[in-house]
Amino acid sequence: MLLDVGLFLHQSIRRNVWIAPAVAAAFLAAATGAASSFSGGTSSPLAAQQTPPAAAPAQPATTQTGSTAQDPATQARAGLNIVVLDPAHGGTDLGARGTGGIHESDIVLDFAAQVRTALESQGFQVVQTRQGNANPSFDDRSAMANAQRGAIFVTLHIASTGTAGTARVYVMSDMPTGTDATGLILWDRAQAPFASLSRKLGDQVQGLLAQRFKGSPANAQTASVRQLRTTAAPAIAVEISSVIVEDRAQLDHMAPGVADAIARGAAAFRPTYVVPANPGERP
Repeated sequence: MLLDVGLFLHQSIRRNVWIAPAVAAAFLAAATGAASSFSGGTSSPLAAQQTPPAAAPAQPATTQTGSTAQDPATQARAGLNIVVLDPAHGGTDLGARGTGGIHESDIVLDFAAQVRTALESQGFQVVQTRQGNANPSFDDRSAMANAQRGAIFVTLHIASTGTAGTARVYVMSDMPTGTDATGLILWDRAQAPFASLSRKLGDQVQGLLAQRFKGSPANAQTASVRQLRTTAAPAIAVEISSVIVEDRAQLDHMAPGVADAIARGAAAFRPTYVVPANPGERP
């Protein structure tokens, strides 16, 4: 279930730390936290978010298979080759809940396994934000993407509303780039330089979802998604409807099609995303 950023802004949390333009300098946030989310007018309690500490250089992220991300020079030559895959929620944050004990946090983890396989078949390296029933903070999840070069970010959700058997892709609406006195992009504006690229990626994936799942929109939609706002990479949220089904098998049946659409959409987007050789350049 998607997280609207409205309450986040209402609380006036200011993040004066950070992000280098374009793909950003590598770092990992140490903050932890949990939150639930809402979309389409259906809401659930939102835990307060922590302000991340000052950025610190991070070691290359390790994938589930134990391999590390490629060095920046190789990534700059190769362009897009990493997908940071985020199964939403986890831990005590169950996300949307349906009848019969269906929890969003469990379903998206199962979907992620199939999405990962499909992405790897397209030649992508996959970095997953959580492997089991953990709950990294929003900032930790974004930081995993921001620590990469040549990456995109895909967060998976199950809706509590919407027509069953449909899928939607959300991207952040355009927002002005905010910088501090040193010229660094503020943490909560990290997505601003990537908005147009995120839209291209989102449209690619949504078009393929529409072909597979009748009733799905033809193009990506915009929404104030908290997880996307702080991600310095092309970023999309994929939301499947709906957790409120009589039989979970209805959702499980969608997983192969969703995985194929995400993988093929990312592959089609790949030639349009030229990773800057200099981290200070805009994408």
